[in-house]
Amino acid sequence: MSSSASAAAWWARSRVRILLPVIFLAPALYFLLSPPSSPPFFFTLPTSREVSPSASGSRVIWAQRRVAEWRPCGWWRAAMPAPSRRNGYIRIDCYGGLNQLRRDLCDGIAVARLLNATMVLPKFEVAAYWNESSGFADVFDVDYFIEQTRGYVEVVKDMPEEIASKEPFKVDCSKRKGHFDYVETVLPALLEHQYISLTPAMSQRRDRNPSYAKASYCQGCYNALRLNKNVETKAIELLQAIPKPFLSLHLRFEPDMVAYSRCVYTGLSSKSLSAIEAARGEDRKALTGEAALLWRNRGKCPLTPSETAFILKALGIPTDTNIYLAAGDGLMELEGFTSIYKNIYTKSSLLTHDDFEKMHGNTKAALDYYVSVSSDAYVATFFGNMDKMVTAMRTMQGHQKTLVLSRRAYANYTAVGLSGEQLAMAMWDAHREEYIMGRGSALPEQCFCEFKL
Repeated sequence: MSSSASAAAWWARSRVRILLPVIFLAPALYFLLSPPSSPPFFFTLPTSREVSPSASGSRVIWAQRRVAEWRPCGWWRAAMPAPSRRNGYIRIDCYGGLNQLRRDLCDGIAVARLLNATMVLPKFEVAAYWNESSGFADVFDVDYFIEQTRGYVEVVKDMPEEIASKEPFKVDCSKRKGHFDYVETVLPALLEHQYISLTPAMSQRRDRNPSYAKASYCQGCYNALRLNKNVETKAIELLQAIPKPFLSLHLRFEPDMVAYSRCVYTGLSSKSLSAIEAARGEDRKALTGEAALLWRNRGKCPLTPSETAFILKALGIPTDTNIYLAAGDGLMELEGFTSIYKNIYTKSSLLTHDDFEKMHGNTKAALDYYVSVSSDAYVATFFGNMDKMVTAMRTMQGHQKTLVLSRRAYANYTAVGLSGEQLAMAMWDAHREEYIMGRGSALPEQCFCEFKL
């Protein structure tokens, strides 16, 4: 047999063993050998030759025809009554700002149903960091909450005297994530002490809960929490004072948030840089070098006000749009936004000075929440606790003009040198895809279902 024939026979026998490893290793080799300045392979440069909306003024993101949207699922609307015999009483202790408190409460409702416990009104812990001392009844309608959760979980204002006279046994749930954790370790404490308090872990595995606990979570979180009359009256007054139509923008660029992100920014004022450094502390040192680049390209760095204005223009949002700024105190570099979008309204500019000064932090946050849910359009620059709650409630009410700006897309495209009209086109393409597919809200799948349009 000739050498060429032998080679051909060897190749026929061995090609699968040789080619398979090459096929499987190719993506990893590509990722490892790509230069650091290039964007991840799942980002592609825009190839569209259409004129971007910022240049033509003829398109706006909200006018794009959606192909899918999220709506509340029907399965949890029917109550799933718990057994008549309860295992004890449970109090949910909630910490942080209003939307963190609400997150803890929503998870606590599911835990109470999971353990077949009677839930007493939650305790909102005094938070010095948030300058906050208000309780559940100072913000939410207690009677409405009890009525709307009936049939899902039992909630009471008062307990029997022999139970109410003692402090609840505190259970550490910081590492309890799934329902088996609660049943195996928390239920015995409930049965023994009959009255316990807990704070659900931040990373709950809600998807693993049984259906009755999921239904209680959905009903309690999205149908049972309504502002009390006093706060709602003030929120309606604020809403009526804003010129219509309007966009609510949740802009986050405060010193503590930037410090916590560990990101470095160029072009900021000396005042902003000093405020960021003061907020960093020893455990929040800024990332440098390759680590800083990778962190930014993963979308971990908050958008500056000027970057936010650039993206809104790229999405065709007219610069004369009425914008309600849903934000706390201490926003930095705001002139980078207001120099482009000038019709800006805030609660401090629309409410009387006395009204504003008398409000607790939770009340101020509740006003931002109410206005944002009711707005004609809502845009978030950072998908935090408030944004998750607002987008979910807007979906409950059928408000679909909701978008979370992509920090990741902006970082990746600027990392490869895009700017001006080319960057605007890239931002349009990235956000249009998110909007028309209805993917911009990251809603809890146990409560919301996707509907094709």
